[in-house]
Amino acid sequence: MEEGKEAPKILHRGWKAMPYIIGNETFEKLGTVGLTSNLVVYLTTVFNMKHVSAILLLNVWSGTTNFSPLLGAFLSDACYGRYKTHGFACIASFTGMFAMTLTAAVPTLHPHHCAQLGSEMCTGPTTSQLAFLLFGFSLLVVGAGGIRPCNLAFGADQFNPETESGRRGINSFFNWYYFTFTFAMMISLTVVVYIQDKVSWALGLGIPTLMMLFSCAFFFIGSSIYVKIAPEGSAFTGIAQVIVAAFRKRNLTLPDELKPMLFDPPGTNVLNVKLQLTNQFSFLTKAAIQTSSDSAVDRWRLCNVQQVEEVKCLLRVVPIWASGIIYNVAVVQQTTYAILQAMKMNRHLGRFEIPPGSFNVFSMLMLTLWLPVYDRLVMPWARRATGKEEGITLLQRMGTGMVIAILAMVVAGLVESKRRVLAITDQQAMSAFWLVPQFCLTGLSEALGVIGQIELYYKQFPENMRSVAGSLFFLGMAGANYLSALMVAVVHSASGGGHGANWLPDDLDHGRLDYFYYTIGVMVLVNLVYFLACARWYVYKGEGNHEVATDFTELKETSV
Repeated sequence: MEEGKEAPKILHRGWKAMPYIIGNETFEKLGTVGLTSNLVVYLTTVFNMKHVSAILLLNVWSGTTNFSPLLGAFLSDACYGRYKTHGFACIASFTGMFAMTLTAAVPTLHPHHCAQLGSEMCTGPTTSQLAFLLFGFSLLVVGAGGIRPCNLAFGADQFNPETESGRRGINSFFNWYYFTFTFAMMISLTVVVYIQDKVSWALGLGIPTLMMLFSCAFFFIGSSIYVKIAPEGSAFTGIAQVIVAAFRKRNLTLPDELKPMLFDPPGTNVLNVKLQLTNQFSFLTKAAIQTSSDSAVDRWRLCNVQQVEEVKCLLRVVPIWASGIIYNVAVVQQTTYAILQAMKMNRHLGRFEIPPGSFNVFSMLMLTLWLPVYDRLVMPWARRATGKEEGITLLQRMGTGMVIAILAMVVAGLVESKRRVLAITDQQAMSAFWLVPQFCLTGLSEALGVIGQIELYYKQFPENMRSVAGSLFFLGMAGANYLSALMVAVVHSASGGGHGANWLPDDLDHGRLDYFYYTIGVMVLVNLVYFLACARWYVYKGEGNHEVATDFTELKETSV
């Protein structure tokens, strides 16, 4: 919105719109999670892909899926608005799921079934079959790119944040959102995965597709009562303006009396807390210094202090964000190689055989059980121990999550080492329930590390950069997916070069997956040292080193 103009009056329908919003969210999660939670099994059993090829494909696809919300957030904020972006994305997701269902239901769209994977008669997908599969994956990327940055924000748009009832409604909506996410995960990782493994892949993929159709129906039925906020310009544009303006003034000498030279008009957005000039990243401060040749309307040469400080908030978080990439590599393994481990193990519970993809439910259960324990027991104890209202800081939570992730990799390596020995000595297959500890440790790590990341981004960014905060988390997950794919490719190639056993062969019994887990554990340990250094340097918004800098002398002194 342009400065000086008042926002138009908006009729917020609040809870009247929630049946459609929550219905859309619930069925969307049932569809998306149900379709994607068992893909590594689908690619290796239906498409006859080698394990390494399937994991590489899924890592690259997951990385692209997690990267796409960055583009979706920009298009939503700058061009189309949340309603149109979210609606288009829902249709794209449904179309992608329908295409994936066809790959299972139509015999000509997948290879012939193999009685034994790896045999000479076992052929992989043809070029056309693989192209149609990638077409479905591509549509799912488009859908995720629009849904992820818009779903929470669009639901919150339906409440008036300037009223107490509206603020309570927003908090309640967030609670409902996470409840539906947990509910969808539980149903998908048990019922849907069982149908896929034991009944029919066509039916098992068709059910999520039907759920996504219901999701689209719920969303569009409520169109007449939604609050549809017009796009007001993307925060990414403001970030680019500050960088360009600072670069164009890179040769400018900061004056000793800085404050009179600053372009610092009063804020016009009542929802955005006014930020004061801080003493970090002084090179960006040049973007807010008004010279005789500057025009207030040319934001690519002159930015206000608020814009500059928003970019500084982003720069403070970036080193912490980078540490999350390697940490999440450990988390990613539980959805790929851990599932392949389960396929080689005894999964029987009495006469019932648990599908390998269902073991991820233990991570979700641990995460769900830990949150109330943390809120009701750990936090009160931490408040008494530290004397601080927040108990432990967000960075302490993240660091604890990294330590637990290292432990999870060590446990995973020990279990795989024992499983491999039993397999190659023709002893009785090891029970898959030995995988439960590593899944539970990963879930506990996510409850601390992943949720800590999201909360840090949300609280440390200005209000109008919340879409950037959400996109930043998914961008970190994308980095973890790409890095995991690179590691798999490099390790598979390097260890299979004739100098020893291939760590990651198609048959895990003849590999050393345990070494791969230990390698990731060492990486996360080194990353933890880096994270601790960043955490020591980091200053929370509004604390300590963020006092207002009034002149260049102060800037120079505090930067030493």
